Amino acid sequence: MSDTHAHSVAYVRETQLPQQPPPSTAAGPVKWTKDNLFSNIPYTILTLAAIYCIYLILSGFLPWALNGVWNTSNIRECREVLEGATGGCFSVLTERWNQLVFGTGYERSQYWRPTLAFALLFVAAAPVLFQKLPKGMLAFTAIYPFLAFYLIWGGTIYTPILAMVGFVVGYVVYSRLVAGSFAAGFFGGLAAAVVTWWLGGIVVSAITPDETFLAAVPSRDMGGFMLNMILGVVCVSLSLPIGIALALGRQSNMPIIKWICVIFIEFIRGVPLITLLFVANVILAFFFPPGTNFDLILRVIIMITMFSAAYIAEVIRGGLAALPRGQYEAADSLGLDYAQAMRLIILPQALKISIPGIVNVAVGLFKDTTLVSVISMFDLVGMIRGPILASTDWNGVYWELWAFAITLFFVVCYGISQYSQWLERQLATDHR
Repeated sequence: MSDTHAHSVAYVRETQLPQQPPPSTAAGPVKWTKDNLFSNIPYTILTLAAIYCIYLILSGFLPWALNGVWNTSNIRECREVLEGATGGCFSVLTERWNQLVFGTGYERSQYWRPTLAFALLFVAAAPVLFQKLPKGMLAFTAIYPFLAFYLIWGGTIYTPILAMVGFVVGYVVYSRLVAGSFAAGFFGGLAAAVVTWWLGGIVVSAITPDETFLAAVPSRDMGGFMLNMILGVVCVSLSLPIGIALALGRQSNMPIIKWICVIFIEFIRGVPLITLLFVANVILAFFFPPGTNFDLILRVIIMITMFSAAYIAEVIRGGLAALPRGQYEAADSLGLDYAQAMRLIILPQALKISIPGIVNVAVGLFKDTTLVSVISMFDLVGMIRGPILASTDWNGVYWELWAFAITLFFVVCYGISQYSQWLERQLATDHR
């Protein structure tokens, strides 16, 4: 019987067959295309319509971009080179790139100043944005605002030095008084910083700058994309802590603090930003003594920061409201006071929830910096609409200039968006 069974099995493989690749229709690009673009009749129709639209766009854009002219001195020469053919006049970018980027306040030999300030921005922001970097880099982060101010505005070096001293004095007073009362520490530190700045201003005005200092650049001459970057970086950096303070103040049990924050937030959110810019440009000067020279960029920074802080406050208030009551009770059970509970338990979780909303406000704020062109500030948009298109050499060139502006803003906003998504993945500890 065993012999019969042995003869009934012709062959038994002793080794496993090597794994074969899946058919082309079951994996890879073919399967993805079939599942996502041609899975049914409606999807197939939409895919074909989208392909046709892309064809129409590229058939007009590619000849315009590839046949572009880059080496003429005005629009008339550009049209002579093209001779009626389709092509962009990109020579306006090669001729006026310095105005588009730096405005008209700097000589060509001084372009290294804002360029160096922009490069050092990444070094200063790195330890704040990425936790794995050495904490010792935060010392440069604290110094960077004063260094960048000196590189961009120039003038006597004593101005940023005395401003730094004012911040140090204010921080020392705050750290000494905050143990007794947060309000006393905050307002005491602020008063000490203001007095130090005021005394420093008197000292600086009595000093005659020598030839070793950088040439001063008036704020009115600031322009180009550099101005958009200055307003965006400064206003976002200032509006985040102010927005956190407003959100906490709105939830405070002290009626005066709560209603001050509520009135401020609701009033600012109910007023268009362009109205606040007109107030900063025209009306705000009436509230100062005659002869007072309050820098225009500083006025604009104050108004934009107030505007964005009100929106960030509501975003963070939503993050605070999303936390369960048990988190507050856990902080109380550990014996933490209000400041410790907010710093160690509540705010870290609320800020993590609020990241998408904060980034949305930051991106919108950066794009809204172009509104300063309506108050005669020559940012990137103001430079295009003003000196460049008003000149006879480039009057009539539109698509090339606006495409350049779109590209710059897209790169910055896309970078902010990608960083926020990376940060969300790093902080997604509840899904691990």
